[in-house]
Amino acid sequence: MFPPGSFCSLLLFLLFTSLWYFSVLCLVWFFLDRDTHPAPQQGGRRSEWMRNWTVWKHLRDYFPIKPAVYAFFPSSCPLPPKLVKTVELPPDRNYLLVAHPHGIMAMGILCNFSTESSSFSQQFPRLRPLTAMLNGLLHFPVYRGYLLSFAGCSVDQQSLDFILSQPHVGQAVVVLEGAHESLYAVSGEHCLTVQNRKGFVHLALRHGTSLVPVYSFGENDIFRVKAFAPDLWQHLCKMLGFKKLLGFSPCIFRGCGLFSANCWGLVPFSRPMTTVVGCPIPVPQCLGPTEEQVDHSHMLYVKALEQLFDEHKESCSVPASTRPTFI
Repeated sequence: MFPPGSFCSLLLFLLFTSLWYFSVLCLVWFFLDRDTHPAPQQGGRRSEWMRNWTVWKHLRDYFPIKPAVYAFFPSSCPLPPKLVKTVELPPDRNYLLVAHPHGIMAMGILCNFSTESSSFSQQFPRLRPLTAMLNGLLHFPVYRGYLLSFAGCSVDQQSLDFILSQPHVGQAVVVLEGAHESLYAVSGEHCLTVQNRKGFVHLALRHGTSLVPVYSFGENDIFRVKAFAPDLWQHLCKMLGFKKLLGFSPCIFRGCGLFSANCWGLVPFSRPMTTVVGCPIPVPQCLGPTEEQVDHSHMLYVKALEQLFDEHKESCSVPASTRPTFI
């Protein structure tokens, strides 16, 4: 998806041109539409037409399966798909798909869940994917409606409680576990911030929603991130200052140029990405889960995530000796 800053910059620019009325109308619409149904707290306003745009298939194909993958597959075998389903997910219940790593733009989530570029509805029939995102992103004029069309919803507790408490089942809520994880989106590394993050476990226990680990191999390879050691002041500024004000931790990163891969720019590098959806972890419903119940379900999730990584890493060109780092 396109960054919200570009939309706001365009509206600000038009405000000082003969098309100023366009910016004013957008702001008026945003003000009047802010509390309408379905709001960001109620699952967005999905548009299957937008989810099926051909441009998303071109975006998917921009990240190709590189020849390095052939080393793990005989020439007669088909290459693995971009969205790998390990088991069936029956549509008679709800699921909380917890995705890693966050990366910079979460491109694997965009291609595989927010759009139909990887034919999600065919691989998981009768499941309705919704992508939880920072509430701040849903305050930008125009961009807000754009995100809601992809079944975007707010990641706050009120929104997710509303969605998972609805009588109709088959909801597959995709949660990117921690924008803070983008600070560790270093190419070739797999550093996941899950040790002290248990909010999604609380949510699953309150609604009896199965937890499903999801891992996007290659997500950290499409940008080059400047990493700071935890004891440096730059790291502390990003974590404490910006995160407290904005709700997320900004990163220093670069991609390639628009017309040349040898130039610096903000276009992601063309690298292979494969998103693997793991086995669901049944979670009992407890309206007031105890700390022991939360810790137990969290431990099961971390083990399942590590197992998912180990089972699929070699087929995704990750060395067999590589292990994920949980922090």
